[in-house]
Amino acid sequence: MTTTTPGTTTATITPDTGAAVVRVAHGGGWLTVCDLDRLNPGRGAAVLLPDGGQAALFMDRAGVVRAIGNRDPFTGAYVLSRGLLGSAGGRPFVASPLLKQRFDLATGVCLDDEEVSVPVYAVRVE
Repeated sequence: MTTTTPGTTTATITPDTGAAVVRVAHGGGWLTVCDLDRLNPGRGAAVLLPDGGQAALFMDRAGVVRAIGNRDPFTGAYVLSRGLLGSAGGRPFVASPLLKQRFDLATGVCLDDEEVSVPVYAVRVE
């Protein structure tokens, strides 16, 4: 099982018991959002949450899965899942496809305007 929480990543090797699933912390529990094999490294996927919100789910080339809010706070559009992944100073980020602001995938803070941020969701791959 791999668990990603804001600011930390831990991994524990477990026996392969079938297809791995991705779960996102939401509403006090864990919501299964997709099978791991549905994610493509370096690309994002939008996830509709039960409360009507959206998360942007990303798997980097190393296989680490992270989730942040999908709404770009600068435009109000739900597009962050379509952004480009990168890193700056060792911090993984997604750049919004609209105005190109970069959001830290571990903290949700905008690297271009630290007064702006998006939600970060803890993720489990089981």
